[in-house]
Amino acid sequence: MSSTDISLNKDVHHAHDEHDHHHDQNFFEKYIFSQDHKVIAKQFLFAGIFWGFIGGFLSIIFRLQLGWPEATFTFLEPILGGWIVNGKLDPEFYLALVTMHGTIMVFFVLTAGLSGTFSNFLIPLQIGARDMASGFMNMLSFWVFFLASVIMFMSLFIETGPAGGGWTVYPPLSALPQAISGSGLGMTLWLISMALFIVSQLLGGVNYITTVINLRTKGMSMTKLPLTIWAFFLTAILGLLSFPVLFSAALLLIFDRSFGTSFFLSDIYIAGEALANTGGSAILFQHLFWFLGHPEVYIVILPTFGIVSEVIATNSRKPIFGYRAMIGSMLGISLLSFVVWAHHMFVTGMNPFLGSVFMFLTLIIAVPSAVKVFNWLATLWRGNIRFTTAMMFAIAFVSLFISGGLTGIILGNSALDIQLHDTYFVIAHFHLVMGAAAFFGMFCGIYHWFPKMFGRMMDEKLGFVHFWLTFLSAYLVFMPMHYIGIAGFPRRYYSWTGFDAFNTFTDLNSFISIAAILGFTAQLIFLFNFIYSIFKGRRATANPWHSNTLEWTTPVNPGHGNWPGEIPTVYRWPYDYSKPGAAEDYIPQHVPFSQTQSSNLPYERDLE
Repeated sequence: MSSTDISLNKDVHHAHDEHDHHHDQNFFEKYIFSQDHKVIAKQFLFAGIFWGFIGGFLSIIFRLQLGWPEATFTFLEPILGGWIVNGKLDPEFYLALVTMHGTIMVFFVLTAGLSGTFSNFLIPLQIGARDMASGFMNMLSFWVFFLASVIMFMSLFIETGPAGGGWTVYPPLSALPQAISGSGLGMTLWLISMALFIVSQLLGGVNYITTVINLRTKGMSMTKLPLTIWAFFLTAILGLLSFPVLFSAALLLIFDRSFGTSFFLSDIYIAGEALANTGGSAILFQHLFWFLGHPEVYIVILPTFGIVSEVIATNSRKPIFGYRAMIGSMLGISLLSFVVWAHHMFVTGMNPFLGSVFMFLTLIIAVPSAVKVFNWLATLWRGNIRFTTAMMFAIAFVSLFISGGLTGIILGNSALDIQLHDTYFVIAHFHLVMGAAAFFGMFCGIYHWFPKMFGRMMDEKLGFVHFWLTFLSAYLVFMPMHYIGIAGFPRRYYSWTGFDAFNTFTDLNSFISIAAILGFTAQLIFLFNFIYSIFKGRRATANPWHSNTLEWTTPVNPGHGNWPGEIPTVYRWPYDYSKPGAAEDYIPQHVPFSQTQSSNLPYERDLE
């Protein structure tokens, strides 16, 4: 760490001390427009939970339609109003439900909710900083996201319905306001909301990167960072490089919709009438979208890699296996994620040689992913495992990541992908590896760091009920989808009863829908446990999990500035668990080697 970094860190810490000592905050400054990273993290968490239930509820509505396509749903009329016609779900609204479900889950929950919560909460605490590099920019990132959320939520209630072009919003459906009802005002609001969302992510990403580089405490070198910080750091870099591309795509789409340009339109006919648009290419939009879309997969999953690594090491009471290999694998995944986007586009008529290049790169990215899985399993091997709720979610995450990742190898093969494209096999793959796995990583983090967030413990018995119902429902929903996908069952179809080939899957679709309802119900248990524990949960101790990282050296309820006195100096890496000769089975990062002579390794005896 350079002298410039250290002096900057001290200046920022001093500034925060002055702020704490000389400025009394009112309610709005402390809880609403707060610049404290911990409060902002909670704001992102609450918003993410809200959106998670909205997105989950939308999925239940269209699973009812898929599970019982001939049934009537008059009981939904008080909620959906005119979108239920004679007890039947409107077909165009079905497409809007699919669109909003995907958008909400991918961007508003698993990107903003996950990274916004844990990057904000853990980066300053685990690197030994008073706060983020810019508290104001951090506050602004949440409120821009909140504005994006309000606009997206408003689009659910307009007369013509929310956006209906699929969560990928491919032209021409998204570029022509007159195409379908979901291409009108709902799509305009979707584009505005996403533009604001991207601004929010860029503000946050710049802050995270700057904080990690410049504000580490004394002794906290990059090779002593917890894997959580490495994951958040690389996630922020991915977002900073890829989100502007989606911003440009959204901007050009707005031009096509409102200003008569033809970036993505050419030779379009509506009701037999040719439009004036010529020269554009819908494939160009796909390139722009997926250049963000594939790094986005890792923007979602990388933070959970760090969270799961931390929880597995802590609850196995073992050092993480292959610390440097874990960092290297995340670096490899981050680099490769930028050069595999066109594996989503094998059916667009691309040159077969180019397709083989993207296929090769896609299969190569499985190698660093396999390294991570091997290291997690090696950490668990012969560990003194404590089966906390967080640990259960961490182990299940590894299971889901393996299950979903194996089908990714199948879809990475262009010859197979062309046959399976736009079937439920694709749905099953990315929901297991990105949807369910990422949610399990998020739950893992919430259960593990809840005591530090709120000063209380979540109920473990309710946590186990939540875990098992969620785990079972995840596999019961998505494993059968592989089977019907191989049989050719198409995604995004409102009703499949007109196809004789698919009528044999009636019972299986009903089974999937029942499992989905079970999974959604399990989240109500989590919600009760979460809210009840904030107010009535058992009070937490300063370090309930006996962890080594710096956040557990702060008071149970740390104030703005985190440490009341000096920030601890770091002497060791964060995974000194069960070290031979040590008095305890954990040695926190701030404990000097001079205090642990009996457990020091030969090279550690002279480190101070």
